[in-house]
Amino acid sequence: MGHASVSFALEKSEAVHKVSIIPRGIGAIGFTMRRPTEDQYLINKEDLEKKISVLLGGRAAETIFLNKISTGAADDFDKATDIARTMITRYGMSDVLGLLSYDRATTPFLDQRILSRSHDYSEKTAEAIDAETRKIINQSFDTAVNTIQKHRHFLEEGVALLMERETLDEENLKELWRKSSITL
Repeated sequence: MGHASVSFALEKSEAVHKVSIIPRGIGAIGFTMRRPTEDQYLINKEDLEKKISVLLGGRAAETIFLNKISTGAADDFDKATDIARTMITRYGMSDVLGLLSYDRATTPFLDQRILSRSHDYSEKTAEAIDAETRKIINQSFDTAVNTIQKHRHFLEEGVALLMERETLDEENLKELWRKSSITL
């Protein structure tokens, strides 16, 4: 429900279609299903940062409500890190590293094992990439935490409904958002 809360509050381009606490697959104790509301060919920096904040919503909710953390957000961390690192290494979205591409597209006929072990930048640049990635992740996590704290009522009501129904669809979530927005 943390993902849904952040997604609604940040007015994401991807609408939350369904939230469930029914386990799906190995290690998944529930899920948040999002879908794009329109075709999008270019994504700006702000939208990518919002995507990362949504991905970190589950960990933010754990931190706020449970005051402890679990392994549940591991896949979200992978996705969030990939987006942040790609923002820096492919899209030139770092003031520190500038308008360079540090991660070039690979050539299909070359052995991928060779390419994955090397890069053509210095160790100092690698450290800067790591630092910039960490900065984006930390700022996005702060956004997720602040958003959940601001819209705590929506999240609490959603959790109560999920415990009762096990699954909420898009209309349930929109109605809950309308009700909770009135109380803000």
